[in-house]
Amino acid sequence: MNRSKLFAASCVALVTTSMVFSIRGDILDALGRHFHLTNHQLGVILSPAFWGFTVSIMLGGSIVDFLGMKRLFLLSSAGYIGSVLLILVAPAPAGPVTPYYTDAGFICLYIGFLTLGLSQGLVEGVINPLCSAMYPDDKTRRFAILHAWWPGGLVIGGLAAYALTRLLALDAPGLPASAEAFGWRLKLGLLLVPAVAYALMSRGERFPETERVAAGISHSAMFREALRPLFLLLLACMLMTAAAELGPSQWVPSLITTLTGMQGVLILVYTAGLMFLLRFFGSHLAHRLSPPLLLTISSILTATGLLMLAGAATAVSAFAAATVFGVGVAFFWPIMLSVTSEQFPRGGAFLLAIMGGAGNLAVAFILPVMGTWYDAHGASAAFRYVAVLPIVLTVIFAGLAVYFRSRGGYTAVTLPAGRPGPVAH
Repeated sequence: MNRSKLFAASCVALVTTSMVFSIRGDILDALGRHFHLTNHQLGVILSPAFWGFTVSIMLGGSIVDFLGMKRLFLLSSAGYIGSVLLILVAPAPAGPVTPYYTDAGFICLYIGFLTLGLSQGLVEGVINPLCSAMYPDDKTRRFAILHAWWPGGLVIGGLAAYALTRLLALDAPGLPASAEAFGWRLKLGLLLVPAVAYALMSRGERFPETERVAAGISHSAMFREALRPLFLLLLACMLMTAAAELGPSQWVPSLITTLTGMQGVLILVYTAGLMFLLRFFGSHLAHRLSPPLLLTISSILTATGLLMLAGAATAVSAFAAATVFGVGVAFFWPIMLSVTSEQFPRGGAFLLAIMGGAGNLAVAFILPVMGTWYDAHGASAAFRYVAVLPIVLTVIFAGLAVYFRSRGGYTAVTLPAGRPGPVAH
């Protein structure tokens, strides 16, 4: 087993996953015009991508021990490739179709975006237990570096889409429909590069068993771990950290764009780049401070950033608030996963899947709620209301830090040595 190569392939797979988000958002308007779809109909097409992501990560984490990480990893690559090709060849109608769901192009788009979502979930369902299995003594740092490539992929996808827009003048007034269609197809086709790359990188490699399987922990023992009080508390914290991070993140570009006139994709690149640098180069902070203490500090900064956003009135104050907020949320997702893996290794891939799925469900819940607050009371109130979540998290994580300190300090739970050597699947 080549750990470095498998870890690199995992990073490329996560880049593919996040590039889907940035490129899909960039081409959405062009897709609507090309296929004569309303915003509501585009929403219908996009929805399965998000719930498919959640279903797939939960399912993938539950069956990875049965089918093997390698099979699911390669299946995710095949899903990316197949879905992109299906969307690229989807036939466009000459005009609006009634009812729209009977149109062949709409059906192809729906299936394609659903498959994209399922593939994204499979990637998350595999790379998290794979990282735990390969680096049982270095989980926190490796999870931070691995998940640095989520914002890294957003930067890559966002810059690539922006560069093609400028290079091909895709934002020019009166752009011919054929040129616009070529543009969105070229942007979407970029996803094939990393999708093929990580399949080739991992195809000839031997994958390890998950920690739980290697240690001989039974399935019933794995499922019982999900009922432990500390895990249930962490699960509640995951719901709040994901909602506090990803919900406001969707509205920060809109706020700054309104104040500065800058394109939203550049704001995305700025905040994602900030998170990438912190996760990639700041992973050692968790060891110096302990994960619960780092989460406490992150919660304080997140709450401060949200309150600053609520009071932002100029471009400078908005950028300053977005920076504080970005620093605050940078470590939430990877540290929550690493703490789960370190404290509940007997729960294996199943508990990691629950945590990832819960995070996605929290985002699906908070986005419409924030939108309602935004419409009814304005952006300031929306950010201020969400700031309650990191304030609550500050209390919980501080309590956990004190709890672990009273027990001699934060230490990872280790499983008994299992069968040596990787197993090919």
